[in-house]
Amino acid sequence: MILTKEQEAILNGEKGETLAKVMKTMVMYGEAFEAEKLVPITSKYNHLVTSFGLKVMAPVYDLMQKLLDAGVMSGQKFSVDPRPLDKNVPASFLQNFVFNKFMYTKQDFYEKQLRELGLIDDNAFTCTCYMSEVGNKPQKGEVLSWAESSAVVYANSVLGARCNRNSGIIDIMGSIVGYVPYFGLLTDEGRKATWVVKVQTTKKPEAQLLGSAIGMKVMEDVPYVVGLDKWIGTELDDAACSYLKDFGAATASNGAVGLYHIANLTPEAVELGESLIAEGAKEYIIDDAELERVQKNYPVIWKKEDAKPKLCFVGCPHLSFEQLKDWTVKLEAALKESGKKKVVIPTVFTAAPGVLEVFNKTEYAERLKATGVITSYICPLMYMNNPLCKTMPVITSSNKLRTYTSARYYRDEELLEIITKGGKK
Repeated sequence: MILTKEQEAILNGEKGETLAKVMKTMVMYGEAFEAEKLVPITSKYNHLVTSFGLKVMAPVYDLMQKLLDAGVMSGQKFSVDPRPLDKNVPASFLQNFVFNKFMYTKQDFYEKQLRELGLIDDNAFTCTCYMSEVGNKPQKGEVLSWAESSAVVYANSVLGARCNRNSGIIDIMGSIVGYVPYFGLLTDEGRKATWVVKVQTTKKPEAQLLGSAIGMKVMEDVPYVVGLDKWIGTELDDAACSYLKDFGAATASNGAVGLYHIANLTPEAVELGESLIAEGAKEYIIDDAELERVQKNYPVIWKKEDAKPKLCFVGCPHLSFEQLKDWTVKLEAALKESGKKKVVIPTVFTAAPGVLEVFNKTEYAERLKATGVITSYICPLMYMNNPLCKTMPVITSSNKLRTYTSARYYRDEELLEIITKGGKK
């Protein structure tokens, strides 16, 4: 790897032993992927994926403390993934005991470290840091050092920023030293599509289901999606961005997609068109039957497959302001049709603290509360990442949550029917 004089000086310890170790880490990371150089991070803010104070993460806390003790601060303020706990979210006595006495015993300590290291503010806990209500929205072409998969794929695809799918801790290392290795999705060649996906459905495909199908097919490759603009338009308005947020999260979790292009919609596809498609690109056709096949093949890992759902999570990744409003309207209509006043299954909608703060100032907040739905800022995945929740029949419309936990996936319309009418489809 070719380093600049400034980078060599840091590596040689001219700015201290700790920063030299950070630089060595980034150099070794780059060499593993045959990066030719390091390039400067140009975004205003960073985003960290590690937000949860699990007792077993002692090495992370030790590392953070060493950085703080050495005075090696992040070159950027940063947002961080969602908190794992919220007393307003339904939990049994045993769950609360396990959460607070065994699992997340270091949460307050770790959050103190994050604040000292450069956390933007106490509202900056979300996987959707790019929401306007949060304020960490990179610009087109900016180089990032993020690790949260759903945020990376959104930043690359919808915003046109440049970021590889980094691992946790690498995100803060890059921010501290100010450089990341130049390879993969940072390069023009690495952003070319090696798959052409043709959407040929007879109705608007569910974002989480379509993303899942594409993720499982292309894995870590870059897809160029044709035909989706027919259903979500050619403008990156709130509705399209919310759709792509969920779509991208599913491609990233059900596969390992870090970038996708949507013909006539996403920035690079609009600017460069089919020149983004690499020579010899493979083809994948998605119609109604293919989406049905994909959903039917999801495993159900509940202890009892026919169990009645005990909890529902919507918002992984976190819901947008527009989605909260849309869900409120849909819930009211569905409850009126079913003759019920409140949801029949405990239901939690999750969103960024900043989004919830704005939403709670609108008339929709009281209307949503009247349906019995709870709003929260937590990470549903972290809530369910324990043996107790594995025995709970939890339902969701998130393919990311389905992938990483025992939650069972349903499309939005199916989920709406279940939580307003009871039973399960």
